[in-house]
Amino acid sequence: MSDTWRSPEPPMQQPIGVWGGLRGVARGLPLAVLVFGGLVILLLIRMVERPICGLRRPVTPHITQAVCRTAFFLLGIRYRVIGEPMKGPGAVVANHVSWLDIFALNARKRIYFVAKSEVAAWPGIGWLARATGTVFIKRDRREAAAQIAIFRDRLSAGHKLLFFPEGTSTDGLQVLPFKPTLFAAFFDPELVETLALQPATLVYHAPKDEDPRFYGWWGEMDFAPHLLSTLCARRQGAVTVVYHDPVAVRDFASRKALAASVEAVVRRGLTDNRSAEIA
Repeated sequence: MSDTWRSPEPPMQQPIGVWGGLRGVARGLPLAVLVFGGLVILLLIRMVERPICGLRRPVTPHITQAVCRTAFFLLGIRYRVIGEPMKGPGAVVANHVSWLDIFALNARKRIYFVAKSEVAAWPGIGWLARATGTVFIKRDRREAAAQIAIFRDRLSAGHKLLFFPEGTSTDGLQVLPFKPTLFAAFFDPELVETLALQPATLVYHAPKDEDPRFYGWWGEMDFAPHLLSTLCARRQGAVTVVYHDPVAVRDFASRKALAASVEAVVRRGLTDNRSAEIA
């Protein structure tokens, strides 16, 4: 059974036109230089950082953050954060809307994404994901023990891992049920007593007069057309990242109870902030 979420009808793509094409070039070229230039710098520094620091990355995450913050400036998308990223050992869980989530969540907080193994083979996104320390997992119960060991090593190294418990992206207007299976690693005996989990809500605000699902990227939607429509948009909207209060894993009796609790928090964050006006 596929985890891909689908809606009855995707947003209608508006004609780009000459001026839209010029806007796309004006935004896309600097963005490409920023992303791939930053990637080159990151890889060069990582060549020194890796043998000295191993799993720890004291320098390269700052490059990722700077690139992601600057990307929103170049795109013209307003970026806002509510709440404070947690300190101390733990992980973050968030709803999943778009490829823009990578920029939105990295811009404020040093995190490492946990993604399905297929993402590693995606052109462009896969390269960036590997370079920035993404953890790739196979959706196979037989791999559970190995995955827990990887999570334990990364969390012990001080990494904040980011999970999308919905297992798929949506149109940004809803939060799907969180899959409890993804929370099993948090109850490992070596982690459960010290680990905290911070729910985060991603709220996308479409450009004026556009479909409210404008920034959503889901189902069978191709990456290139969605990227192009974002680059060429006459107006841009905004994204809000809401960091909720962290919860202690040890306070929950099971992964199902933990998943249900943080899902409710993320869902409420979307409801409370989706209609907010962004200056």
